[in-house]
Amino acid sequence: MSYAISEYHDTDAIYRDLDTLMALPPVTLRRDAMQQWLEQLNQRCAKSKAMIAEAKEFIPGGVQHNLSFNYPFPLVMDRAEGPYLYDIDGNRYIDFLQAGGPTVLGSNPPAVLEQVIELLRHCGPSTGLFHEFELKIAKEIAKHMPAVEMFRMLGSGTESVMAAIRVARLATGKKNIIKMGGAYHGWSDQMVYSLKIPKTRRFEAHGIPRACVKYTTEAANNNLKDLERRLFKNRFRGGTAAVIVEPVGPESGTRPVARDYNAGVRELCDRYGALLIFDEVVTGFRLGMGGAQGYFNVRPDLTIFGKVVAGGYPAAGGVGGRRDLIQRMAAGLESGKKRAYVGGTLAANPLSAAAGYFAIQEMERTNACVKAGQAGDRLTRGLRTMIEEMKLPFVTYNQGSICHLETIGGMFIKLDYLRILKVLKEIKVRKHAMEEYGAAYMAEGIITLAGSRLYTSMADTDEVIDDALARFRRVFEKADWDGAKGKQS
Repeated sequence: MSYAISEYHDTDAIYRDLDTLMALPPVTLRRDAMQQWLEQLNQRCAKSKAMIAEAKEFIPGGVQHNLSFNYPFPLVMDRAEGPYLYDIDGNRYIDFLQAGGPTVLGSNPPAVLEQVIELLRHCGPSTGLFHEFELKIAKEIAKHMPAVEMFRMLGSGTESVMAAIRVARLATGKKNIIKMGGAYHGWSDQMVYSLKIPKTRRFEAHGIPRACVKYTTEAANNNLKDLERRLFKNRFRGGTAAVIVEPVGPESGTRPVARDYNAGVRELCDRYGALLIFDEVVTGFRLGMGGAQGYFNVRPDLTIFGKVVAGGYPAAGGVGGRRDLIQRMAAGLESGKKRAYVGGTLAANPLSAAAGYFAIQEMERTNACVKAGQAGDRLTRGLRTMIEEMKLPFVTYNQGSICHLETIGGMFIKLDYLRILKVLKEIKVRKHAMEEYGAAYMAEGIITLAGSRLYTSMADTDEVIDDALARFRRVFEKADWDGAKGKQS
């Protein structure tokens, strides 16, 4: 089986480069250039700006999506096609957001669209009862994913994490869940803990009682010794039901892990009687048809799916894994049996199940994961060459079609409660600088995830990538490197 990662990165080298970046003042963009980009966005995207202003009267913050880039204002999209997005003002953008990762084939692939239209004509989007595509997509996922014997389709990655944790506690009789600092596993009460930046605990979890995270424990990323310490401690406070990881590292590999890390986590879980949960919401059917579990040759007990399992269509989620575990989520009424109750009126609806089934089949037919990974390689090589040529301290690397470009390092600030006010100020400064880079990319016709993460797809031809690199160059040329060095001195 082929995978999107052509060569695994040197994790230690990445962290050394990130440490160098974080030791410097932020390399911001020149004020005159930034002002020009903001003026361009105001002029060229006037309809988007006006609609968002109206939306703020009816929608909190004026936008519904966490992925939406809000500086200087969110863009309103009208059309998605292959490697491109088009806004309501008619502007075209190279789409490195790809809806947050699910569209490995590119946006709105015709082969999937035609099948979806046919299903809608014949059946409609939902019946509330069983449909044949529920079986078809379950068989398709089990066919490709080494650790999946059964699959229960749900409505989102967040729901799927909730279900997996419930199953783990039921199956093991233990209480605690260990996650990695900085990792994102949805927005349920128990998992909104130390998001983005390690050791922030409930910093972003207002409105959630402390008791909800009583059994959520954070371990240092890419550190097996710290994980074992947590597992050992938990033996005396209810045991560890499961360890949940993003197999390429927190935030889709923004904090990368060593090549053998997942095998080490597997061994520790076995030693301490905890289940291993792989969150493959992003990596599943993006790293390859066998996901991260196939690439790393590590079998988790449970696997979280999202995004691609509905082919970019709504209601994308599910849990796969060992038969004895997934059976604990059986639907219907089975009195006398202990089960992990899960639900969802629109879970596994015909539209989502069919879209996911045809998308996965098309990905296999076209070798989409590998092609998307090749595009990611070309993009990362081009960015790295540019960075070295301009002698900028930026850091770029990729895990196949998951690409990272750190110009500011806003998520790598180390939390120190003894100097918390200074840290909070630095977070604010770096966050704004990251927003400015994202806005500059948008003005140059590139859509990214928060200005620092880029997903490539099969639709990203060499021509598309080379065009994108030329646009990135125009931004990098306006980086105020001299100003940053002046602040340092």
